[in-house]
Amino acid sequence: MDIERNLREVEGRIAQAAQRAGRSPGEITIVAVTKGVAPQAIEAALEAGIRHIGENRVQEAREKMTHLSSLALRPTWHMVGHLQSNKVKTAAEIFDIIHSIDSLRLAEAVSGHAQNSLPVLLQVNISGEGTKSGFSVAELPKALEEVARLPGIEVKGLMTIAPLVKDPEEVRHIFRRLRELRDSLGLEHLSMGMSDDFEVAVEEGATMVRIGRAIFGEWR
Repeated sequence: MDIERNLREVEGRIAQAAQRAGRSPGEITIVAVTKGVAPQAIEAALEAGIRHIGENRVQEAREKMTHLSSLALRPTWHMVGHLQSNKVKTAAEIFDIIHSIDSLRLAEAVSGHAQNSLPVLLQVNISGEGTKSGFSVAELPKALEEVARLPGIEVKGLMTIAPLVKDPEEVRHIFRRLRELRDSLGLEHLSMGMSDDFEVAVEEGATMVRIGRAIFGEWR
């Protein structure tokens, strides 16, 4: 498994997608998602240039952070998975940014445990799928007002998870709608796009792409 080769390929595809959209590749942060990935593979990714790590589970992230604590380089840690209420305290302590604030109740819980100004993203269920968490498009503006008033956290942008499809073009409208919402609300970041659709997400304005398999292959 050549993680460095995979990363260079992903970077090249992002650069081409950015060029098609008239953007600079420097505007896009690769968040390497390491759910189920061994610490040795994460080390290899860091050596290859990854500086942002995304984890779906709090306990798994804490174990990996401990394992990697002796490294000279400390990556920025992103919580990208669904955050359970009983894990909020730990998540607020160990993560640098949380992508998956999907309810006012969760935002209030994170606020109650945040030490400083913790960056967060609001998860939006653009497609309206019943199996996905997140604020609806209709309730997002009011939710943003309420979350923005909470102490200890700072809303930096929006996140969404697009439906799994064979053709990424089928979810372009999802990414475009999130960008339109972000722009209307005056926020900075868009966390959208994964291994199967990140190029379309970049073309539609993603500032963070959450990529696991395209970097780590079947390491899990």
